[in-house]
Amino acid sequence: MARILSGQAKEMEIARLLDILKLDLDEKNLLPPRKQHSAALSWQEELVDQLAERNALLAELKTHIQVVEDSGPLFTPEVRNFDGNSMVTSREASKCLANVLLLEGKTRQMFVDLGYPAKAAQRLKTGRKEPPTATDVQALSDTLKLLFNLSQYYPQHLPDLAKSAPNILKMLCRTNLATPVLQPPVNYLVNALLNLSVIYDHKPHLDSDPNPYFPKPNQFCNIDRFISILDNAIRTYTDEQLEQLATPLVTLLRKVFEFAPTQVRPHMQTALLPCNSERSRPLGQSNTLASRLLRLSNSPVAPSLRESVSSLLFELSDKDATSFVRNVGYGFAAGFLMTHDLPVPVNATEAWSTAHSAGDPGEKVTNVDGKEINPVTGQIREMEPEASGEEMTEEEKEREAERLFVLFERLKATGVVNVKNPVEQALQQDRFEEVDEDA
Repeated sequence: MARILSGQAKEMEIARLLDILKLDLDEKNLLPPRKQHSAALSWQEELVDQLAERNALLAELKTHIQVVEDSGPLFTPEVRNFDGNSMVTSREASKCLANVLLLEGKTRQMFVDLGYPAKAAQRLKTGRKEPPTATDVQALSDTLKLLFNLSQYYPQHLPDLAKSAPNILKMLCRTNLATPVLQPPVNYLVNALLNLSVIYDHKPHLDSDPNPYFPKPNQFCNIDRFISILDNAIRTYTDEQLEQLATPLVTLLRKVFEFAPTQVRPHMQTALLPCNSERSRPLGQSNTLASRLLRLSNSPVAPSLRESVSSLLFELSDKDATSFVRNVGYGFAAGFLMTHDLPVPVNATEAWSTAHSAGDPGEKVTNVDGKEINPVTGQIREMEPEASGEEMTEEEKEREAERLFVLFERLKATGVVNVKNPVEQALQQDRFEEVDEDA
């Protein structure tokens, strides 16, 4: 392990190491002194020794590039190296250079003036592939964070930044998914795509458009990957964790649906909306992805995710309130429709106020495969359980009315909504009549 130096001793040691490395860079003749005169070594052995010595010197130099103090010899235009045939040596040199660029701001302009950005980019583009390491994942994650911030704060550059979308989508599809799934780099790949999708928002939905989100011949591959990640995440994380981790993915699905080709939209609707087989019970009670999304749309601990999920389901319903209620049931749709000042379908409100009564208008217009459904719960009418127990007594009805009166008064007192107490309204309209207690 290299000694931790400071002051003049540190500057002298850095200068010594740089002199050796500069000579090697110019002449490529670095060999360990003990082997310089050994005739028994083959040229292959000499090369191995040369690379080992060079890598050792770079590793030692790196230990001195931790703080800016007493590191003056590093901050000069002579400190550079993007040449060399050894991937290990190039990587060690790059780590040293990265530390220098981080510690001293003026070296970044030197780096640009010497024309090294293009060389660095070319090395990233054509470098030999090796198994990914923790450092590689961290580097990718940091790059994706930078890309997201650039797209967020410099939207004028989105057309250029969007050129990275095809490669990001390929990485997302080819990355092995760990458990839990929304961890680096997967979560950062999703975040990076959020703003890049805006480029395609206003394009017409033409099948001939070259759109990286729906590549041919398999236009569903990216969508299926998004949905698979979401399904995995909802099964793994708590609602509190999903609030932060899954909201970007749900938002991405909603944005992508807006510009999806005509044949992709039904595919997404089938995957994310409740299917007819789920209507044997009230919607949201099964363990399918659609049901779990419905439950998240009412989650009290995940407000951002709740809004994102409801917005996604509304988009999947073609932004039509009637289709929305039909797809998810008025029970799940009501809050979103009210908070967004969207008109509530007449049949849904009437069905809520006159449920199971004769001539229920909701029954006449709301059906699936010719079977009537309850607009509130989404359940097929004939599969609803029959009412059990005896009819409420007058005393029980009175207690229930008092309980509802208190609940409505508490709700009105919160100021969250302007609600009219139905019991108070009935009294004002003289819909109650005096009953002789002795009768």
